[in-house]
Amino acid sequence: MKLYVSNKKETPRMFQNNALEFFSHVHWTVPLIIFIPVNAAFLYFGTVNFSVPFNTVIALFVLGMFVWTFTEYVLHRFVFHYHAKHEWSRKLFWSFHGVHHDYPSDPLRLVMVPSVSIPLAATFYFLFVFIMGWDYAAAFTPGFLTAYLFYDMTHYAVHHFPIKGPLFGYLRTYHMRHHYNAPDLGYGVSSPLWDVVFRTTFHKITR
Repeated sequence: MKLYVSNKKETPRMFQNNALEFFSHVHWTVPLIIFIPVNAAFLYFGTVNFSVPFNTVIALFVLGMFVWTFTEYVLHRFVFHYHAKHEWSRKLFWSFHGVHHDYPSDPLRLVMVPSVSIPLAATFYFLFVFIMGWDYAAAFTPGFLTAYLFYDMTHYAVHHFPIKGPLFGYLRTYHMRHHYNAPDLGYGVSSPLWDVVFRTTFHKITR
């Protein structure tokens, strides 16, 4: 069964409103432009203003990256692939992620749009502040966001670049199976770790 509408590099119109349509397009470099300076600012404040020990900064940064991999899995599996019952909610979730499955080679709807990524990042940041305080959150958040950037860039690369090798070649094959063979498996894009933990991985990956 065909699991997509078109595999061409085309960007279908989603909204009748021109402003909404314009802001539903995003170039793959936009997350880098937004979040690299944000990460630098967080690390500066975490190490200078809050005087967090360097070893603690490194540990929190790595922990933040790890926590992102779980967040990525949960968002992809339970939010992006949510099976909505009502027509309006089906349209909403389709605009989040369903359009990407229908047009997997669309170059302008692959990385997360700022209208979603910025509020989501802010929400997570204040959650981290609530859990661990301002000082530790300033070191934890850039690790979380760095892993998010790795996810977004990896997602774009596996769709649009002929990447090979033991890591990215594997991730490309893994994600293509999610799109073209089993959309209810293989939710990890930057890492298959949580697919293994929750048994949603594929039986075998062959290049």
